[in-house]
Amino acid sequence: MSNAPLMPKATAVWLVDNTALSFDQVADFTKMHPLEVRAIADGDAAQGIKGMDPISTGQLTRDEIEKGEKDPDYRLRLSESKVVLPPAAKKKGPRYTPVSRRHERPSAILWLVRNHPELKDAQIMRLVGTTKTTIAAVRDRTHWNASTLTPMDPVTLGLCSQIELDFEVQRAAKEKPTDQQYGGATLLPASETTRQDSEFEPTEKQQDDLNVDAVFAKLKTIGGKKAEEEDER
Repeated sequence: MSNAPLMPKATAVWLVDNTALSFDQVADFTKMHPLEVRAIADGDAAQGIKGMDPISTGQLTRDEIEKGEKDPDYRLRLSESKVVLPPAAKKKGPRYTPVSRRHERPSAILWLVRNHPELKDAQIMRLVGTTKTTIAAVRDRTHWNASTLTPMDPVTLGLCSQIELDFEVQRAAKEKPTDQQYGGATLLPASETTRQDSEFEPTEKQQDDLNVDAVFAKLKTIGGKKAEEEDER
C-alpha cells in the first residue's frame, strides 16, 4: 500500500524485535529502506526509540503478521481505520508572504491604490498580506520609504495571482457600480425623422374666416360686373 503506518520507525523497531518478518517485509510495510531496517536490527539506528505495537493501534492484525512470517514474499497490508476523521478546515487568515518578498509589499500597495482605487482596504490586505496601517501610510504618503517607492504589479512580484487580482477587481466593481453620466442630447428616432408632415387642416374659426372672405370676394365681383353694365348703358 502507498500509505505508511503512524510512526513508521517506531513500528519498524517493534516488528524487528517481536516478529520473524524479513527486513524487506518490514521495510515495505513501514515505507523505509531495507538497509535502514537492517541498521535498526543491528542497533546502529533508531537507538532510544521505543517500539510501537501496530496491533494495539489497529494498523495491523496478528493474522496478517502470521501470514508474513510463513511466506517471505508476502507483503503486509495496512488495516483500514474504522474511524473517519473529518477533513481539516482551512483556516482563514492573513496571506503569508515570504520574508524575501515582504519589503516589496509597499510597492504593490502603491500600484493597487493608483490603478484600482475602487479596491477596499480589506481586499488589498487579502491580495498582498498587509495591514490597514501600512495601506493608509502608503496612500497618505506618510510611509517611511514613501520617497523611494515605485508602483509594481503584485502579480509580477509574486504576491498574488492574476486570477485573485481579477476576482477582487470584479467584486469591487459589482459592489460599487459607476454612475451613469449625462451624454448630451440624442438624435431623434427614425420614426420621427421619416414621418411625413400631415396636410394642413384649418380649425373651425379659420374655416369661418375663409368663408367670410370668400363671400366678400364674390360680392365685389358681382358689384364690379353691375358697374360695367351701367356704364355700357
